[in-house]
Parts: sequence; C-alpha cells; structure tokens
Amino acid sequence: MIKKLLSNVGEYKKPTVLTFVFIIAEAIIECLIPFITANLVNQMKIAIEMKTLLTIGLSLVGMAIASLLCGFFAGYTSAKAAAGFAKNLRKAVFGKIQEYSFENIDKFSSSSLVTRLTTDITNIQMSYMMSIRTALRSPMMFIFSIIMAYIMGGALASTFVVVIPVLLFGLFFISRKAMPAFRRVFKKYDKLNESVEENIRAMRVVKGFSREDYEKEKFGNANEDIRADFTKADRIIAFNHPLMQVCMNFNMIFVLTVGSKLIIEGMGSTIDVGQISAMLTYGMQILMSLMMVSMIYVMLTMSWESMKRITEVLSEESTLKTHPVTEIRNGSVEFRDVSFKYSSKSKKPALSDVNLSISSGMTVGIIGGTGSSKSTLVQLIPRLYDASTGTVYVGGVDVKCYDIKSLRDSVAMVLQKNQLFSGTIKENLRWGNENATDEELIEACKLAQADDFVSSFPDGYDTFIEQGGTNVSGGQKQRLCIARALLKKPKILILDDSTSAVDTKTDALIRKGFREYIPETTKIIIAQRISSVQDADMIIVLDNGRISDTGTHTELLESSEIYREIFEQQTNGGDNDEETNA
Repeated sequence: MIKKLLSNVGEYKKPTVLTFVFIIAEAIIECLIPFITANLVNQMKIAIEMKTLLTIGLSLVGMAIASLLCGFFAGYTSAKAAAGFAKNLRKAVFGKIQEYSFENIDKFSSSSLVTRLTTDITNIQMSYMMSIRTALRSPMMFIFSIIMAYIMGGALASTFVVVIPVLLFGLFFISRKAMPAFRRVFKKYDKLNESVEENIRAMRVVKGFSREDYEKEKFGNANEDIRADFTKADRIIAFNHPLMQVCMNFNMIFVLTVGSKLIIEGMGSTIDVGQISAMLTYGMQILMSLMMVSMIYVMLTMSWESMKRITEVLSEESTLKTHPVTEIRNGSVEFRDVSFKYSSKSKKPALSDVNLSISSGMTVGIIGGTGSSKSTLVQLIPRLYDASTGTVYVGGVDVKCYDIKSLRDSVAMVLQKNQLFSGTIKENLRWGNENATDEELIEACKLAQADDFVSSFPDGYDTFIEQGGTNVSGGQKQRLCIARALLKKPKILILDDSTSAVDTKTDALIRKGFREYIPETTKIIIAQRISSVQDADMIIVLDNGRISDTGTHTELLESSEIYREIFEQQTNGGDNDEETNA
C-alpha cells in the first residue's frame, strides 16, 4: 500500500530528499548548541578572555542562524513535496476513476469518491509532510540528545531511565485509545458528503415537498456524529500535554536537586553549572522529541484509513480491458445469447437470453414497461457495462475486442439523465467534437431542433450554461444533448428516452431530421411514447429483461399483446385529453 502511494511522489523526490538534508543539519546544530553553551558557562566561571568569549558567542549566533535557515528551508521543501505529492495523488485517483466502467463505479458511492479525493488525500498530504520533516527530526533529536546527555551529564542522565519509559507508555496508551474514534470519522465523512450531494442535486424536490427541515436534521445528525468522534479523540489526545509537563518537571527537579547537591558537596564530580544547564536543555529536547513522535503516530493513525481508501481506488482494476482494434466498419449491432447481472450476488439477471440483430443504418425503437431493462440493454453496446454471458457485436466484431476509446467515439449515447456542464453552449456542444466549426454546431442544433431557441438568447451560442443546465428547460437541455451527440458523427446513435421532455411535434421533427440527414447511422430510440418509435424499421418490446416481441408498428399491433395494450392506453389517454381540453 505505502509503495503504491509513494510511487506518485514523482518529480517531488528532490524536495523530499532536500528536506531530509536540512532536517539532519538542523538536528545536529541544535544538539551542539547546548554542548558549546555548557562549556562556555564553565569557562566563564573560572576565567575567560573577552576575545574568546566573543568568538564563542559569535559562533553560537552563527549556529542559531544556521539552524533557523535549515528549519526554514526544511519547512519550504517539505511543504512543496507534500503539496506536489497530493497533487499527483489526486490526479492519479481522478484518472483511475475515468478508466472505470459503470460496474467499477457502482462499488463506490459518488459521495465516497468525493471524500477520498478531498479529505482523505489532504490527510495523506499532512502525514507525508510530517513524516519527511518531523518523523526524521524527532528520532534524530532523541538519539543525539541522549548521547550528548550521557557525555555531558554522566550519572544525571539516569533520570531518563525512568522518565522515557513512563512517557513512552503514556503516549502509546493515549494514542491507542484515540485511534478507534479517528477510524470511525472517515466513514462518517462519506455520510456527510452524501447528505450534501443529495440535497444540492435534489434541491427542487426538497423545496417542492417542503423537506428543508428534514434535510437540515439529516445533515445535522451526520455533522454531530463527526463532532462527537473528534471531540472524544481530542479529549484523549489532550492528556499528552499534562503527561509531558509532569515528565519535564520531574526531569528538571531531579537534575537541579541531584546536580546542585553534587556541586555543593564537591564530591570530586565533573558536574558543574554548565552541565546542569545542558542537561535541562537535552532533557527538554528528548521529551519534546518523544512528544512529536506520539503526534506523528496519531497523525499516521488518522491517515492510515485514508491511505487504505485511496489504495482501494488505485488498486481497483477496470472490468473493461482495452484491445487493439480501432476501426469500426459500420453501425450493425448483434446480441447473441446475452444475459447480464449488475452484481455477481444478484439472484435474478437484469437481461436474459437476448438475441437480436440490427443492420447498419436501421432505425430501431425499444419500448417496454418500467424496469424492463431498456437502458441496460443499450448500455452494453458502448461497454458501459459488459455482458455477464453471451456476446455483443458492433460492426461484426465483439465489442470486447475494440479499443474502448475508438468504440465509444463511434457510439453516441444521449442518456436518460441529461447532463450539461458549466460553460457556454458552444463549449458544451464541443464535448461531441472539440474541433467542430460554428457552422457544424449550428447544423447539429438545427437537426436536434435546438437552433431556434439558442438563437433567441441574447448571447446566442455564447450563452452561459449554469452547472447542470439549471438555466434552461428540460426540453432545451435534451435537444442540446442530442446536438452534442450528433457532432460526434457516430455510426450508432442511442437516444435513451431523451425526447421525453419535448412535445410530440418537436419529437417528430427530430426523427424526420435523422431519417433525412443521417440515414447511414444506426439509430436506437428508447421511448415511453409509441408515437416516438412507430415509424421505426423495427420495434423491440422488452418485458422483464427479455425480448417479448419484435416487428414493425403494424405487425406488433397484431402480434404483441404488450405493445397493443400500451398503444391502446396511450391512444385512449390522448383521446380523453383531447375531450377534456375541448
């Protein structure tokens, strides 16, 4: 796991190494300063020339400045390395998500992926910065200070035999108690983000049903859960400070008491005032080093769950394996003994025993009741999902043999849930073809019956679309999405109930444009309205994931009970509507 994450350090290895260099230099200098100061104090007690005093004083000033500069540059390089590492990690995770099939994405909720890209990577960034800066500095300071303390203090250093184990045990016990709370927090972040995401996406529904108070309560509960866990963890961690103070005070009392007694009694000891001063400083450095190690341990504990969650995303292999075939000869589609399950745990397949042949250039309608797997069927064509059993062919070749980009470039799909992005209409349309000219944009919009309303906007095709297309109607959004798909000049065009928000007249004009201007393109239209598919070359009736009947509108009226029932319901409903309007 650590190796996989660190592989994303990339070009930021140099500042990472420089951080180590500066930290080592800083630690050495800080351990030498008390040693030189102690010798200076001892010499001043006897006698010292002013020239020597100034020389040693200036050297101490120089060492202090050097330590300051090393600390400053270590902070700069560690921040640069950690921020760069986090940038590369976010890029790697986002890129990995783009490779996923729908099957992979179904394993992670969108709120969880957002948490991983933000909170989790930020935790890893902070841990990395502390690790390359403090995790090296603290052990080095601890080791250097222990060595120098025994050199300078002799018997006085025995205080650390008592203080260090007590502090280590206390810090370890406190950290272990705090860990479970930190582990729980990150899963609750997912729940919090999920609440925010659902509320923002469904804002109109929330307001339409006056559910603001409910949403506030749901968010408040998720927020309170996080607060409670963090409060519990912080209360436990807060014991670090008093424990540290007790150990420092014990060390100070022991050194001053025993050292003073030895000096006063003059027992032939080498202990002097300078040594006592150095021992106090080294004691502080030793205990602070242990304190920092415990904080690093807590931070790594917090980020360990984040590391696991990020590694899960990076380790997830796409179910779509790419292959070298890049040329799609035509828009023919064939399903041969195809069955599909969304999950291996599912007992009932979404599609069963589908056998279907569509010639290139045909217009095919798909109709059926809610939950009959109409959308699932067409999603197998561009490999948004892969068939569980059986084979799907496009252009006479198994879709699994195609390069995934080449296949999807040849299959334009207007999904049931239309999505526009923040930007101008031109920018949204050029998702279909980034090199499309203005003339091609207009032509596609005319074909999709979108040019009239776009031209009516004050800024025309430069009109800004808000995120999610909230400043255009549902029907306008659908027509822009159709135009965007047409700009791909696909061999197969799939409309997944994508004219449901337009009136029947506009729907008919769109279908008329398809027949006249893109006759060579295979057109697959999923619809709830029979009027949207009745002039298709072939209509497929789906029922509970199986093909119930196929044929033309006239043939199905005679042979298909399901189709006839839908037709009669819609026809009678239309007649009733007309009578009511009259």
